[in-house]
Amino acid sequence: MKIAIFTDTYAPDVNGVAKTLERFTSYLEGNQVEFRVFAPRSTVNKDLFSKDVSRFVSLPLFLYKECSFAIPNMLQIREELLEFKPDLIHVATPFNLGLCGLHYAKKLDIPIVGSYHTDFDKYLEYYDLQFLSKMLWKYMHWFHRPLRKIFVPSIDTKEQLLRQGFTNLSIWPRGVDCSVFNPNYDSNMIREKYNIHEKYILLYVGRISPEKDIMLLPEINKQLLPAVRDNVHWLIVGDGPVKKELENLNLNNMSFAGFLEKGDLASAYAASDLFVFPSATETFGNVVLESMAAGTPVIGANAGGVRTIIQDEVTGRLCNEKDVGAFVETIISLLSSEEERKTMSVKGIKYAQSQSWDAIFSRLLAEYEEALAEEEYRILA
Repeated sequence: MKIAIFTDTYAPDVNGVAKTLERFTSYLEGNQVEFRVFAPRSTVNKDLFSKDVSRFVSLPLFLYKECSFAIPNMLQIREELLEFKPDLIHVATPFNLGLCGLHYAKKLDIPIVGSYHTDFDKYLEYYDLQFLSKMLWKYMHWFHRPLRKIFVPSIDTKEQLLRQGFTNLSIWPRGVDCSVFNPNYDSNMIREKYNIHEKYILLYVGRISPEKDIMLLPEINKQLLPAVRDNVHWLIVGDGPVKKELENLNLNNMSFAGFLEKGDLASAYAASDLFVFPSATETFGNVVLESMAAGTPVIGANAGGVRTIIQDEVTGRLCNEKDVGAFVETIISLLSSEEERKTMSVKGIKYAQSQSWDAIFSRLLAEYEEALAEEEYRILA
């Protein structure tokens, strides 16, 4: 099987879609499956060279600068597709390069599938753009109509799209590399690096932006009992449009690590006592699974893909979205019970170890084969 992947974000970009696709193409390469990726040049990092990846000039999207608005060379892409002769096109994003993939799938009569990674409709609420919701869904229906399969990362996302009238939906979950994300790191390294002397470390990893409800964290910190707050240090990993605003609060018990990769990120997870993740807009939540693999219990919003990963009161705790009081109470409760945290840690690790990337990608290839075998397909508007 030869696979052409069209995406508007790819390594070295730092987001869930880019990292998942990078891991997938590594899997394909390791299993001698031929592929070609059509992606934008990174707007924030230096591109990684690969003979299997064609890059195009791009500009950052105004809502999501880590995802790019590419300016594809249509003639170049057509020539590469005719030379490569893919059996299947996978469009991973619905923007310019995704549109390009859709165009040539139709024009060259190549079977096409796609994936739905980001809840853009919910993002609109955080930027006061709800009036665009109907237009967005109309576009999404048009874009996804020709796809033989639409891969979604969680049951929650599948149910949302079913309510919107989409069909041909299939769950493509995310995995975790437990050889990287595990508890076997020296916590003193993180404490020394960020000059952390408090008893407990509360971690956040992700985009520092409104749609992640990141600004709930200082409010949660403020409402912690003084005796608890004095023993807590927040470690914020990531970057985004409201990072400066968060930094300007000048909280003495909050440090900013910026982007961390692999070992450094895994070390931050393992050194932390709790991972606090208030985002209610996740279609999956890769960072939640990574934290669990490192043995750090997660307190997450009972919304989106996060609630399909965390088993409440077993592998972590779920709080109503935007409920600062619930997050405060849960943090205090778990910090006061080392035994409960240890039990959740063990069960979280066990669950994460069952989420093998190889098994997930193997199933995706089987789904590709099923899509190629279909003769008639349609998504109802």
